[in-house]
Amino acid sequence: MERAPTLSRRSFVALSTGTASSLLLGTSHWQAPQDALKRQALPIPPLIDGTARGGVVTYDLTEQQGVMGFLPGLQTETFGYNGDFLGPTLLMRKGDQVAINVTNNIGLTSTTHWHGLHVPAVMDGGPHQRIEPGETWTASFPVLNRAATYWYHPHPHAPLGQSVLMDPMGTGYQVYQGLAGMLIVEDDTSDTLALPRSYGRDDIPLILQDRRFHEDGRLMHFPDDFNAATDPALRKGGHFLVNGVEAPLLKVGAQVIRLRVLNASNARIYNLGFSDERIFYQVGSDGGYLAAPVPLSRLILAPAERAEILVDLGADKGRKIKLRSFNSENGNRLVPRPLQDSWDTADFDLLTIRVKRTKANAVTTVPESLVTVDRIPQSEAVNAPSPRPFELNANPFGINGKRMDMAIIDARIRRGDTEIWEITNPNSQAHPFHVHGDSFQILSRDAVLPPAHELGWKDVVLVRPFETVRIIKRFHDYADTLNPYMFHCHILEHEDVGMMGQFVVE
Repeated sequence: MERAPTLSRRSFVALSTGTASSLLLGTSHWQAPQDALKRQALPIPPLIDGTARGGVVTYDLTEQQGVMGFLPGLQTETFGYNGDFLGPTLLMRKGDQVAINVTNNIGLTSTTHWHGLHVPAVMDGGPHQRIEPGETWTASFPVLNRAATYWYHPHPHAPLGQSVLMDPMGTGYQVYQGLAGMLIVEDDTSDTLALPRSYGRDDIPLILQDRRFHEDGRLMHFPDDFNAATDPALRKGGHFLVNGVEAPLLKVGAQVIRLRVLNASNARIYNLGFSDERIFYQVGSDGGYLAAPVPLSRLILAPAERAEILVDLGADKGRKIKLRSFNSENGNRLVPRPLQDSWDTADFDLLTIRVKRTKANAVTTVPESLVTVDRIPQSEAVNAPSPRPFELNANPFGINGKRMDMAIIDARIRRGDTEIWEITNPNSQAHPFHVHGDSFQILSRDAVLPPAHELGWKDVVLVRPFETVRIIKRFHDYADTLNPYMFHCHILEHEDVGMMGQFVVE
């Protein structure tokens, strides 16, 4: 088995500088692909590893207004971090003490949440850590997470009311405008793994989003004749963006590549696979590596979920393959017919991969094993005989019969405890359930052990219609009786209208 080189923080960046620096998001615009040769190259978000000074690694992010050319001849007003749309990839290392300065220049109250990171509640970037226009908020914490792909995005909560879906100070609005970015953590374990790790060359970030537009190029949050009482209240569209570009082209070598896939869509679920029906291998989930690569031909990825996959292209020099969403196979099992658009049940291409000659220092084999994943024993849970219940309600949207209230703490948990949570979905629509504060493990789906690719660390679980999922989570390290963490559906429109709650660790 071939081993990848062990890379420090600096060498990780050095290997990728040429790719990232020439493809900064916000500096290149969408072009209508007439044929494969004229497709726009996949932009690679710039990689930022921070500035080390006095034992602290500092990062600077600015939420700002921008303009993008998604459609030929039209300009679209957007938001981005440090650019016109999306944001840079933040590279961190477990054990570092970091400080992230976030400046808000979008003219709206906002926040920035470190999705999946194990941080103090007051540094979580949830709806209570507001950043007013023109202000800078600093999040400071030690990096405690395992090596994995995480992300960051706004998490404000607008007052519930008749027009909450349209409120620019809602999470759904600000993410749809473009505020999102990837965050990668490396550690001593990841240094030893024989995986592709040259950012932008064989270790590729893929941020998946869908959008729709008005005829003049403006982002269409909802149609002009939208009626919240009768129409699907979801931001979904038929323009599928990868790293901010529709139908891009990725050129890679004939070797094993790693794709870090993030579903940053507001509400779209993808059923991922490849146009030639090849087998690929999932090596990581939301919060870390799996015990061994899991062979798959399809991968359901719900909003906010991440997956790291390996694709063996060693025998494919000169060929093209497409990363595709096979949503025609979903039927009505995830989105009920009244809430579907045409793309919930149709196949569509996301990315074209053109395979060139093998690059230097290529990884050419898929490893047989990865890391030891210690499963949390159910006996460790203080509530094993009676798991904490969470019922996901619709009409109105809420959890356990209650809508989100910033002034109400819904659960109080003791620091050091381990708990089992039982999430029940009595609806015909699937809901991705996210818990702040740290990763968890899935115990069961309808009392059955989850599939192999869900036996690692997660922070989002897709709870399918009429399904009950049990998860187990440790509440260690941090306690704060005043500042809460969130739990919520990560369909952002559901979160905004009240499908969210709060807990504190005491």
